[in-house]
Amino acid sequence: MGNSIDQVALKQLFIDARTHNAWQQKSVSDDQLKQIYDLFKYAPTSVNCNPARIVFVKSSAEKERLVACVNPGNVDKTRNAPVTAIVGMDLDFYEALPTLFPHADAKSWFVGKEDFIQITAFRNSSLQGAYLILAIRALGLDCGAMSGFDAEKVNAEFFPNGRVKVNFLLNIGYGDSSSLLPRQPRPSFDEACKIL
Repeated sequence: MGNSIDQVALKQLFIDARTHNAWQQKSVSDDQLKQIYDLFKYAPTSVNCNPARIVFVKSSAEKERLVACVNPGNVDKTRNAPVTAIVGMDLDFYEALPTLFPHADAKSWFVGKEDFIQITAFRNSSLQGAYLILAIRALGLDCGAMSGFDAEKVNAEFFPNGRVKVNFLLNIGYGDSSSLLPRQPRPSFDEACKIL
């Protein structure tokens, strides 16, 4: 496809990047959020299904609605983050497949198959959430993913139509590195991988 990216980019995306829980009082603009989307939208999903639906929560009033849905340990970091993205999955994603994947009748592969819809939406919105993290880091911001929340409450508050469901939450901003813990260990290649 092309050349490898340089060590500076690798450090920014992976090696030096950290999950942040504390935030500088520095805002994130709507234009930055649009730039983030315009990067990660190009990353692959199966049959180009793109089921992720993102709600970027910025205002104090909306933040308080969200804070009421998170576990106690996530309250302060969510309240203090400039933005919290609710990464959702649209269970009606297949309705757009005639446009997004026009060279096959991919919509028919999903109609009436709720289990297949659910697993496809979950898997691919999770992928898109990971791409979102990389786009955030690529543009010089920090983030912190969270799964400590009441999904039913989040869905009722932010996705009341019932066909979009929350996958995870992602705080976005400029991290306060003074509160970071030391880097935690990761499994070695031999612990996590096999080459067959």
